[in-house]
Amino acid sequence: MTLPLWHHFAVSGVETWLWLPPLAALLISFFTSMVGISGASLLVPFQMSVLGFASPSASATNLVFNLLAIPGGLYRYGRERRLFWPLALVITAGGIPGVFLGAWLRTHVLADRAAFEPFAAAVLGYLAWRMLRDVRAGTGSPQAAGPVSLTALGWREIRFRFGAAEHAFGVPLMLAFAFGVGAVGTAYGIGGGAFMVPLCLSVWRLPVHAIAGATLLATFLSSAIALIAYSVLPAPPGVAVRPDWALGLGFGLGGLVGAYLGARLQRRVPQAWLKGLLALLLASLAVRYAWPG
Repeated sequence: MTLPLWHHFAVSGVETWLWLPPLAALLISFFTSMVGISGASLLVPFQMSVLGFASPSASATNLVFNLLAIPGGLYRYGRERRLFWPLALVITAGGIPGVFLGAWLRTHVLADRAAFEPFAAAVLGYLAWRMLRDVRAGTGSPQAAGPVSLTALGWREIRFRFGAAEHAFGVPLMLAFAFGVGAVGTAYGIGGGAFMVPLCLSVWRLPVHAIAGATLLATFLSSAIALIAYSVLPAPPGVAVRPDWALGLGFGLGGLVGAYLGARLQRRVPQAWLKGLLALLLASLAVRYAWPG
């Protein structure tokens, strides 16, 4: 007896092969987890262009993917003592108010695909620009992995050591950025990590190998809060906001494996390669949604 491979997902209305969502999520998460991003930023275009799923329910389903996929990467970063909790908690604290604003924007302003596609193009284009601007000349070399250790903790500034260098970030400015990231990230359905990584790299010059675990953790926590926001905030009549848990489970299982493998191999890949490859992919998707014809 063979299991049926073609499936209809009742909540979203998506019809596709059962193996396609987990495979797509595995491949996406493998690469994006290396720079501290869950992969949800690329699942949104996959849902819209391949599966034809673009309602607010798609953003909520993306958040289900985050909750299931991210622990694989967190486990690996934790084992290597590269899970910097202070940074993750500051990002989460600043992002909580923005999460509820983002859920409201998605359900009341960006519910139609015609309105959401230009928004998606702007989000992807910004991410690509920030990453491309920060790519150094040449490919660079892999950074030696080591533990991230806290050296100073205060309400104005937090300092930490990674390898032979000490790094720092301002807490008030990080909280302010996190608020905006929480709003935009929740509206898009990504939890915010795809924004925080470029900001941490370009504003504070923090090493991606040191912050990837923290941004993944913040994305995980923000995604849980965002799902609550989509559940409790009222939506206009006829607007679907409930996540497709079955489809999210398929994405999440593939993402769980991909995020673990990406986190395990991250220290072997040059930072410039990671940022450059992801930036080019984001830029091509931005062009696709800005000029769909």
